[in-house]
Amino acid sequence: MTTFRRRVAEWRSPSLRRATLWVPQWFPKVAVFNVPQEAAMAFPHLQQPSFLLASLKADSVNKPFAQRCQDLVKVIEDFPAKELHAIFPWLVESIFGSLDGVLVGWNLRCLQGRVSPVEYSIAMEFLDPGGPMMKLVYKLQAEDYKFDFPVSYLPGPVKASIQERVLPDSPLYHNKVQFPPTGGLGLNLALSILCQSPRGGEAMGGQDVMLRVVQQPLPVCPLTLPSDPFEYYMFFFALSLITQKPLPGTLHIRTSDCAYFILVDRYLSWFLPTEGSVLPALSSSPGGPNPSPAPRTPTMPFASYGLHHTSLLKRHISHQTSVNADPASHEIWRSETLLQVFVEMWLHHYSLEMYQKMQSPHAKESFTPTEEHVLVVRLLLKHLHAFSNSLKPEQVSPSTHSHATSPLEEFKRAAVPRFVQQKLYLFLQHCFGHWPLDASFRAVLEMWLSYLQPWRYAPEKQAQSSDCQARCVSERWAPFVQENLLMYTKLFVGFLSRALRTDLVSPKNALMVFRVAKVFAQPNLAEMIQKGEQLFLEPELVIPHRQHRLFTAPTFTGSFLSSWPPAVTDASFKVKSHVYSLEGQDCKYTPMFGPEVRTLVLRLAQLITQAKQTAKSISDQCGESTAGRPFLSWLGFCSTDTNGSYAANDLDEMGQDSVRKTDEYLEKALEYLCQMFRLSEAQLTQLTLALGTTQDENGKKQLPDCVVGEDGLILTPLGRYQIINGLRRFDIEYQGDSELQPIRSYEIASLVRVLFRLSSAINRRFAGPMAALCSRADFLGSFCRYHLTEPGLADRHLLSPVARGCAARRPRGPRLSLRFLGSYRTLLSLLLAFFVASLFCIGPLPCALLLVLGYLLYAVAMTLLTERSKLHHL
Repeated sequence: MTTFRRRVAEWRSPSLRRATLWVPQWFPKVAVFNVPQEAAMAFPHLQQPSFLLASLKADSVNKPFAQRCQDLVKVIEDFPAKELHAIFPWLVESIFGSLDGVLVGWNLRCLQGRVSPVEYSIAMEFLDPGGPMMKLVYKLQAEDYKFDFPVSYLPGPVKASIQERVLPDSPLYHNKVQFPPTGGLGLNLALSILCQSPRGGEAMGGQDVMLRVVQQPLPVCPLTLPSDPFEYYMFFFALSLITQKPLPGTLHIRTSDCAYFILVDRYLSWFLPTEGSVLPALSSSPGGPNPSPAPRTPTMPFASYGLHHTSLLKRHISHQTSVNADPASHEIWRSETLLQVFVEMWLHHYSLEMYQKMQSPHAKESFTPTEEHVLVVRLLLKHLHAFSNSLKPEQVSPSTHSHATSPLEEFKRAAVPRFVQQKLYLFLQHCFGHWPLDASFRAVLEMWLSYLQPWRYAPEKQAQSSDCQARCVSERWAPFVQENLLMYTKLFVGFLSRALRTDLVSPKNALMVFRVAKVFAQPNLAEMIQKGEQLFLEPELVIPHRQHRLFTAPTFTGSFLSSWPPAVTDASFKVKSHVYSLEGQDCKYTPMFGPEVRTLVLRLAQLITQAKQTAKSISDQCGESTAGRPFLSWLGFCSTDTNGSYAANDLDEMGQDSVRKTDEYLEKALEYLCQMFRLSEAQLTQLTLALGTTQDENGKKQLPDCVVGEDGLILTPLGRYQIINGLRRFDIEYQGDSELQPIRSYEIASLVRVLFRLSSAINRRFAGPMAALCSRADFLGSFCRYHLTEPGLADRHLLSPVARGCAARRPRGPRLSLRFLGSYRTLLSLLLAFFVASLFCIGPLPCALLLVLGYLLYAVAMTLLTERSKLHHL
């Protein structure tokens, strides 16, 4: 001990003795801890600082990543749990980052094997389910250490429930959050005075002294959640997906290639195995056998899979004569913890009450998921389906259910309906209602479709053939469809409302409509959904005393994978219990095959037909503009009519292939919708005619839906929708004085102004002679009219009533226009002509005469053709 520390201890010893005598007089309720072990148990975070932790913190700054990981592996293997528990919270935070997002940690969401192969392999080996980090977790788990996790970083509904002094419904928080029966939680005022005698502690025995002063209880809520090492580790791992923001420059990283995504996949494969009835055992380390994690004790109920809030482990132990007879009883808690933590942290951000409040347009979103978040949730759902479908046929049948079933097999039956269904439904409802109307919704869509198709992840899927009969949805999945009815019907209606507001000309949006229509058009699936709706809508036949069961979780003594046909009354009760538990007993259900949804499907069919014709029009327009574009336009000297183009979309960037794909997607989607809702060809034809989708005289362009009023055309709501989404457009062209139109980008502004003044002076000076020449009936009059007059406004298709009035009031006479000489294209053409003539030894003057002679011949030919066309029309 240093001289300074000895002097501080000498000064504190008399003060501490006096404090121990004064405290009972100040406070009526005092508890004094004189035993160091008792003080350490009460306040473990106030122990002496760990020199191991200080050393590791220094190494984290000075040593490279590979060396740090090697040192951590040695520390985990060599040091006892008593030393390791002090470094565990710091180590977890240094890996996954801080919960407030300030510290990035190892940045696993951006770590890729192709970019940083060495760091990637080291991190994956260290964090592997059988790697050193998990060994550290099990080492601390065996000693029953606890770590405090902040309640403020738990999902919103959980925090709100704790603040309202209501125990959260998830078993993850049971026996962790305790509310006193009266007066709320006590306010613990702790006075910590740590001292040590100068020479071995002659006054205090060299021991630390802890004083704990308790005042009257106040209604406060707990700030931390006591968690075991495995829970604490998984809390940080799951929350790093949400709290850690992507760094600049990492937006284009593929999520499936990142270390975090692959670690999630490994953890799910390890702790939710599809083969066997026990979890994989830890591999033995070179230094000796690994400590086995401490199993859950019967006094700590961890999961409730039915009406009784008891753990699988508890029920299993109560049925077995010896706990050691089945090793699964010691391992099932890890699978439960992993699943509950992932579901709570990734999905439980919305409650039923919060979802109902979010229906208001003025509601503020409390949590906004990202595309990466949705992709990870989809990975979880796919693993859960594979995990639940790995039940053996003899274990699926209800007749074989008995008390001897292993806990892992029973967990497979209850994992999805007990833990995932309700939270996933609210999560999807929020995404369907608040996700932007762009192509990023594809991630949410695929997550939803993955949950709706558990048969894709069944073991027998690999044995199916490619014929149509093999792809038919088996009746075995009817209970799953019925017990997840709202996932199919209400979310399908939500997707219809989104599809009606998107631009279906875009290939990405067309692909999403095609994907949904293809999934729901699978043979026998629509019939299963209809059967589930019939069971829900049929009159209630159960006796009154069973009504209260509608608000309780259904018992899962039978599996939703079961092929055993239940009684109709039981099936009806299950469907109604499912709907009422997700929407409340006062919900208004809209049948998927009812008239309201059928009307929405007909509107979608109309928009699909419109989008197909619009895509074809864009394709034809692009083809014509490309074919008719002169060579000089590629140099930027040709006029570009931006008014006559459609709204920008994916077709402009991807070309003709995207047009072909869009047409294929929409054609197939329309076919699948007709198959699902039994729409006939006559109905489609009638819809096409009623919507006015017949093409105009050119066979290409269509005007928006409008009606004729006193002042011209008036847009209808459908016409506004068509214009906003780029489905239709008006042909916009300049119909005023051609000499006064704005200067274009392909013209020289100063030269155009000079030429306008010159032509105006000529027109004023020679207005009479030009009118006389144009009034002649011979060839000279026709020649002058071809050059000095514009086409009559009566020949134009004027859409604006204002333009008609202005044209009637201002007749135009013959005039000369020199504006064409101010165009870059004209000047460049003249320069090229003089350059080519110089190659043939033709001077500028002879070249100019040849150009004038050539133009005169062209003008004579055009005059004759114009006069002949006029005689033909007469």
